[in-house]
Amino acid sequence: MKILFKFICFLFLGIASIYGQTNSIAGKITSNGQVIPFVNVYLQNTSLGTATNENGFFELKNIPNGKYILILSSVGFNSQKMIISFSGGEKLIKNFILDENSALEEIVISGTLRPVIKSNSPVPVEVYRETFFKKNPTPSIFESLQNINGIRPQLNCNVCNTGDIHINGLEGPYTFVLIDGMPIVSGLSTVYGLTGIPQSLIERVEIVKGPASTLYGSEAVGGIINIITKKPSNTPILSTDVMTSSWGEVNTDIGLRYKASEKVQGLLGINYFNFQNRIDNNNDNFTDLTLQNRISIFNKINIKRKNNKVFNIATRYMYEDRWGGEMEWQRQFRGTDQIYGESIYTNRWETFGTYELPTFEDISFQFSANGHYQDSFYGKDAYDATQLIGFGQFVYNKKIAKKHDFLLGVAYRYTFYDDSTFATLDENGTANKPAISHLPGIFLQDEIALNNQNKLLLGTRWDYNSLHGNIFSPRINYKWNSKDNSDIFRISIGNGFRVANVFTEDHAALTGAREVEFDGELQPETSWNANINYVKKITTENFYVTLDASAFYTYFENRILPDYETDTNKIIYANLNGFSVSKGLSLNTDIIFTNGLTINAGATLMDVSITENSIKTRQILTESFSGVWSISYKFTNNFSMDYTGNVYGPMRLPLLGENDPRAANSPWFSIQNIQFTKKFTKSWEVYGGIKNILNFTPPANSINGADNPFDIGIDTQQNPELAFDPSYMFASNQGIRAFLGIRYTLF
Repeated sequence: MKILFKFICFLFLGIASIYGQTNSIAGKITSNGQVIPFVNVYLQNTSLGTATNENGFFELKNIPNGKYILILSSVGFNSQKMIISFSGGEKLIKNFILDENSALEEIVISGTLRPVIKSNSPVPVEVYRETFFKKNPTPSIFESLQNINGIRPQLNCNVCNTGDIHINGLEGPYTFVLIDGMPIVSGLSTVYGLTGIPQSLIERVEIVKGPASTLYGSEAVGGIINIITKKPSNTPILSTDVMTSSWGEVNTDIGLRYKASEKVQGLLGINYFNFQNRIDNNNDNFTDLTLQNRISIFNKINIKRKNNKVFNIATRYMYEDRWGGEMEWQRQFRGTDQIYGESIYTNRWETFGTYELPTFEDISFQFSANGHYQDSFYGKDAYDATQLIGFGQFVYNKKIAKKHDFLLGVAYRYTFYDDSTFATLDENGTANKPAISHLPGIFLQDEIALNNQNKLLLGTRWDYNSLHGNIFSPRINYKWNSKDNSDIFRISIGNGFRVANVFTEDHAALTGAREVEFDGELQPETSWNANINYVKKITTENFYVTLDASAFYTYFENRILPDYETDTNKIIYANLNGFSVSKGLSLNTDIIFTNGLTINAGATLMDVSITENSIKTRQILTESFSGVWSISYKFTNNFSMDYTGNVYGPMRLPLLGENDPRAANSPWFSIQNIQFTKKFTKSWEVYGGIKNILNFTPPANSINGADNPFDIGIDTQQNPELAFDPSYMFASNQGIRAFLGIRYTLF
């Protein structure tokens, strides 16, 4: 009996010791950088389980020793399984990232002009969300695009720092910028319109590389950038973001959601940027960064209607006062030849919206209008301009026989442009004659689902330009995907066209001492583009990888390029008597690790050339190689780090003849930034870091003739290399600087 009692006690103590060595596992679950609450976390075939809290945290306690299958599941996300084992008293801390379920995958609209799941779109669309741009916060969306592969914000003037966006080596006028799918930024606003958009209201940015004229018409040659703003219903009550830098820049973003009535919800946004610090680190007596005072006000209203029909309208107003020039410049020198300065006053308004007709069929009316007023002096030369653009289109979407998604659109665009240059003089060159153009058009598109894995998109567009006549723009796209969507292959062939307006698009035509000359009447440019795209998704227990590779080829006819070299005293604009080619390869990769580390990287290798009279030359201000990266790590205490950067290969630069002392090509250069972010509560967040940590700036002699900007006493015909010229520009003069910001969000 005693032996039996001792055996039972020994058995009991043994079991207690085994189960007494309990274990635990804890961590955080996120998706696309956002925490996921209420995720089910449990051990398969046991009763042990829990759910994440509102901050995405979970903890499983009292786990006996052994080997288990940990399962994570939540509606809208792909479930995740992982084998874990415990041998005694272990406390594991592990973070997880869930992928969105394909049934609820990201919706895009830019490729086909209608909502479609991104992986199902026959047109490759890149999507960049708010979290991406927060990794390197900037005062404007123009600067924020610098970390996207194949896209380069190009500054066109050393003095006033205005710029445009290059896509795959093509200049800014070939990039079509939209807000909520409506053409807002074009002409004058290609240069100035990308600043002042309140970033607190931007939900995502969709990018399509290659011609999109079939859907969007003129200017959509190199690609489109579609800025999608937030819906009032999905926006915090209040969001604020204030940032300052050691250079003295101050940027403030405010977003406010309000409810005007039971049926009317609104979203108000304000952006204010101020920089008034005269800095001349390269000692050329010119400001390294233009002094700016800018305010932008944005208001968007959603009106609730029967049957959930859409009706929204948005407006934006922007005022900017910017100047750059000699350090001694004051307002009283504006427009004089005493002290050189470039002073630009800009007033701009925009409105756009969508109204779904109260019909059984899917018919919507989309509209936009904008006015741009510019009062500026470039030295003693005045440039006053007014541009008004009105746009409207009816779009009819019809599903036919389950396999056809048919789209029919009728569009009209009106453009009024007047300025103080000879571009708007009459045939005799004596009286002012504003340029007015009408552009009616019609487009057809049919998206054909051949089967579950093959899709074909056919589209064509006809426009009639009142100045240039008929223009046709066809396109064809094909997409194949594997059964699990882990492999996607796309082929695109399309046509683009563009009607150029030099003074609104090319800042070099306004600044400096070069004379502008037109060689014949400029005809519309046309281009043909072919693009091959392959996407591969790889999922393992510890990381998730997306590879996105593309090859592109664009052939231009009638291309309009500024000629700096035939006569170094002039900028000659003419249709190219030959052809131009832009071709290359690009690769993007996203790697998301379950431990909180994410890596986004990309590289583009390209060759952009001009062939005229059988002579091939490389295009000015176009790099042959570019790379971007973003490396982020989230620590367990709401602390994160972001390391972002880009690298560019040499570009051919515009010189003032053989005796120009400046280098013919830019060097290899890289702009790198690091940021640290601490989230204290759900509402408060502080961030800070260093921009341009390598302190790269262009050569100090980038502005030629900086000591004599009015060319006093110089015969520029005989000695062109002595002329004042600020067009030698490939990167910002801003060097290393610290920045600090604070965000407050009220939900």
